[in-house]
Amino acid sequence: MTAVLLSVIILFTPQSGVPDSPPGTDKVVHVALFALLAATGCWARLPRWPLLGGLVGYAALSEVLQWLITPLGRGGDVVDGLVDVLGVGLGWVVARRVVSGSRSR
Repeated sequence: MTAVLLSVIILFTPQSGVPDSPPGTDKVVHVALFALLAATGCWARLPRWPLLGGLVGYAALSEVLQWLITPLGRGGDVVDGLVDVLGVGLGWVVARRVVSGSRSR
């Protein structure tokens, strides 16, 4: 639940509240955030396909909402959505390897 709340804060903070950062930092944050969501969902043993499908849907929806909610001062970005999906896959793979590695011990 903490990871979900963190994602809402990060994705829907108005642009005026987002600190300046070096170029590319935004993409790193997107990958890490969605990897965290996927990993925690995996560790919570949520069903794979609903989890992954839900996260891909959340990635798309969050970008559309950033574009539609004009007071946020943010814009939806297709590349951010794709990076989110990359993070979902990365988080799932890492979590599965950690889980399978801990079972073999």
